[in-house]
Amino acid sequence: MAHQLLNDPSDFEQWLEYNDEELLSEDFDVEEFPILTLRDSVIYPHMVVPLLVGREHSMRAVEAAMEGDKRLIAVAQRDADVEEPGVEDLYTVGTEIVISRKLRMPDGSLTVWAQGQRRVRILRYTATKPYFRAEVSPLEEVSEEGLSTEALMRAVLALFEKVLQLSRNIPEDAYVAAVNAEKPGLLADLIASVLDLDVSKRQELLEVADATERLQKVSILLASELDVLELENRIQSRVQEEIDRSQREYFLREQMRAIQTELGESDPHMQEINELRARLEEISLPDEVRQRAEKELARLSGMPSMAPETAVIRTYLDWILSLPWDRETEDNLDIARAQKILNDTHYGLPKAKERILEHIAVYRLAADKMKNPILCFVGPPGTGKTSLGRSIAMALGRKFVRVSLGGIRDEAEIRGHRRTYVGALPGRIIQTIRRAGTKNPVFMLDEIDKLGIDFRGDPASALLEVLDPEQNYAFSDHYLEVPFDLSKVMFITTANLLDPIPPALLDRMEVIEFPGYMEEEKVQIARRFLIPRQVEQNGLHSLSFSEGAIRTIIREYTHEAGVRNLEREIANICRKVARRVAEGKPAPKHIVKGSLAKYLGPPRYSFGVAEERDQVGVATGLAWTEAGGDTLSIEVTIMPGKGSLILTGQLGDVMQESAQAALSYARSRAEELGFGDVDFDKIDVHIHVPEGAVPKDGPSAGITIATALISALTGRAVHHDVAMTGEITLRGRVLPIGGLREKVLAAHRAGLKTMLLPKKNRRELVEVPARLRKRLKFIFVDSMDQVLPIALSPAKEETRGPRFGAEG
Repeated sequence: MAHQLLNDPSDFEQWLEYNDEELLSEDFDVEEFPILTLRDSVIYPHMVVPLLVGREHSMRAVEAAMEGDKRLIAVAQRDADVEEPGVEDLYTVGTEIVISRKLRMPDGSLTVWAQGQRRVRILRYTATKPYFRAEVSPLEEVSEEGLSTEALMRAVLALFEKVLQLSRNIPEDAYVAAVNAEKPGLLADLIASVLDLDVSKRQELLEVADATERLQKVSILLASELDVLELENRIQSRVQEEIDRSQREYFLREQMRAIQTELGESDPHMQEINELRARLEEISLPDEVRQRAEKELARLSGMPSMAPETAVIRTYLDWILSLPWDRETEDNLDIARAQKILNDTHYGLPKAKERILEHIAVYRLAADKMKNPILCFVGPPGTGKTSLGRSIAMALGRKFVRVSLGGIRDEAEIRGHRRTYVGALPGRIIQTIRRAGTKNPVFMLDEIDKLGIDFRGDPASALLEVLDPEQNYAFSDHYLEVPFDLSKVMFITTANLLDPIPPALLDRMEVIEFPGYMEEEKVQIARRFLIPRQVEQNGLHSLSFSEGAIRTIIREYTHEAGVRNLEREIANICRKVARRVAEGKPAPKHIVKGSLAKYLGPPRYSFGVAEERDQVGVATGLAWTEAGGDTLSIEVTIMPGKGSLILTGQLGDVMQESAQAALSYARSRAEELGFGDVDFDKIDVHIHVPEGAVPKDGPSAGITIATALISALTGRAVHHDVAMTGEITLRGRVLPIGGLREKVLAAHRAGLKTMLLPKKNRRELVEVPARLRKRLKFIFVDSMDQVLPIALSPAKEETRGPRFGAEG
């Protein structure tokens, strides 16, 4: 058991008994005494204190002193936590004390009353077992008498009086004892003994032999203690005022409630105000928001319940109190787990998955420095953009929310309406954050390319602040009128096309392209995800599809970049099987290729027959559409006329200009290409692109139009297994195009073997799967001079010249 000061001295008259001749010994140089080690305390000369002694060596030291002249040396430990101190754990200056009374406690410890005599310095220890003994010499006190010392004593007494008035821990009679202290050393020791000081500071004062210097140190400590007490007193006064005001309001409300109860009345308005006030006190809000909420609540409290603005303020406060100002979910940063979830829910899409795993890795290493990315998933419909957003939220352990922006034309849908309007509400951003219940969800903005603009404002411009990490930490909604932090939100936008997105908005987003799936990927997606899901949703226990059946559905019953229609056809088959099961009729367990016509009807699309044979004036091009890549047949017919160029097939302005450029190129090279004798003023050129009901535009069909045109003028047939894409210039140069991966997939789907591509698109071929690159022959060209020998059959003398009419 540690020994300690039981309490502060209560009878300070005993402090003045330091002249008692029985307690003071004669002057001596060196004497040997038992040592009493103190924890958490220091005893000063002339100080009467009770001590609780519990350690074995300390009790033996007390017993040894009691057997002698009752004197021993009290020395403080440097570290109070040391149970069995050594010589090095004790200070070198202590206090000689005299034990006046000893009492044995029930637990075996001792309680002793001791009076400090004088300061001593420990010279050497003569024994450490069973208790400490040491030789000591007195530390003579030095004191200066004079006016400066007298002034210092008065100043210290004045400070001590102020401290005593503010402190609750110092006995009131301590000031009486201090006033009666005639010597500076005694005054310093008396004040130091009652101040709340740690052991190191108490020991520092004990070791100062100069009484004036010790009193100066005590003066500094008193001044510091006075500053702390004054600050503490101001804080307590302020707290007490708040408590008194709260209590007064509480009593008044209780009285009001009691009066209403006695009268048999209840005020729903006040009940609602009290509920709002209780909610406001419970939740944590930013300072600006809390001030605004308290101001509105005060306005509501002063309004009659029937005032028109009461409902507006109530609704506003309800929105403020229901938003997740400080609630957020903890992110799961396990990269392996996230990768497994993404792979289990989506097949392929390596770029999108890699970007999400990179985000998790960086967030794990530097969460406080990283800003949430603004991702934009761009690709054809049905490629898994929205569902991947759900998987990202699942991988991160966040909530997932979604807003469809398609057809929104009002800026207030994003920023909200001001409260001056009847029925005003926050915008969709704040509404969705409230629905999420956290301030860091995965927030998907679907169809961002479908935003509109009219007289009600530009929603795309309103999104600039939302989707900018440098600004959205203080997003301003017109309804709330206080900033809301959106910096923790992970925004993901989706689009089918980038062109409609304003450049300023597109610049704030990191674009990740979702290309169309190739046939092998669709087969795997159908096996792993679509078929099991539809079998379960249609209540079937087991139903399997052969690989041939899946490929036939892909080739002959769907024509898309994604897998949405593929899932519809699989669902169609499952429903028909489910009906047979429900009717108790025999139902198949395995769907094969031959039975598809029975469930889905005749094939709706052709596969692998872009053109069945070489033809004159017909070339196969490649186009990019919202549904992915597609093949495009260009037909050219030469007929007698007046030099007109006829374009049909719903061609856009850019495609019409490509046709005119191709014709100009052909006419400029007529001699070299073998139709220099053609009089263009006497013929009409008709260029047609089939599927005339489908609008078509873009420059990438330039070399295809030129090839078909030159084929018609020369009579040389175009190879039916060759597809081409590229923009043409008047000089016959071939310029690069976009959507290469989708166009390659379309060529493969159509059964084409050779592709002519612009040379500058060679570097983009790495985006094409390796399996696909092995099945197609790619020829890179940079001029029409390289295109024609590959695309056209060799010239024959009898076929030279224009072929009028269509070839039968």
